[in-house]
Amino acid sequence: MTDMGSRLRTWLFRLAFYGGSGPIIVTVPISGLFGRGAMIGHARIWSSYQRWCARLILGITVRVEGTLPTHPVLYAVKHQSFFEAIDMAAALNGPAIILKRELTRIPFWGWATKVYGAIAVDREASAAMMRRMMTEGRALTGEGRSILLFPEGTRVPPGEQPPLKAGFAGLYKTLKLPVVPIAVDSGRLWPKHGAKRPGVITYRIGEEVPPGLPRDEAERRVHAAINALNPPGPSRE
Repeated sequence: MTDMGSRLRTWLFRLAFYGGSGPIIVTVPISGLFGRGAMIGHARIWSSYQRWCARLILGITVRVEGTLPTHPVLYAVKHQSFFEAIDMAAALNGPAIILKRELTRIPFWGWATKVYGAIAVDREASAAMMRRMMTEGRALTGEGRSILLFPEGTRVPPGEQPPLKAGFAGLYKTLKLPVVPIAVDSGRLWPKHGAKRPGVITYRIGEEVPPGLPRDEAERRVHAAINALNPPGPSRE
């Protein structure tokens, strides 16, 4: 596809996705009135809508390699683009999500994230915040929910492999859940800036990391697994 074609499809996607997202977002408080199950379903609708727009307009599809677990786990996911931030709600069957505190301060939206089952964190990672994150995580896993974490902390371009944030080790130790690492290569097609390109985004589900391992070993195994599709090198954005 030419650069002009990619730019045109990117703008058409933005019009369709953000235009269609409006009604989905403004009706979030209504779903919130019906409890957590309705909110999870609402999030999956938005997630599925994004994937539909990506396939139809951008020519982007998703391939999943491996099998998802059927029991609660701590998902540690590589984060390369905005795409998986929304897509994981449907791809992983509605996990509780650890997200930036700023998002919980949006009127109505912040309340809805709490109903859905989100855990807010701040960039400072204070001791008080860490304790609260562990408490909320235990409560959500007690409901049979899995937890989704982007352990490197934020979006990173292809080729970069920053170390895991401290919050991963705290959750791993406290929740005593197996960790399922997921490698993602969305940044190749869905850069932070510029036109999106057609192709296949791969989610590679890694081998479960059992609870109770020494911190260094658990972090090493998870870091390697989430970067399995992300060889180190210069950014391709």
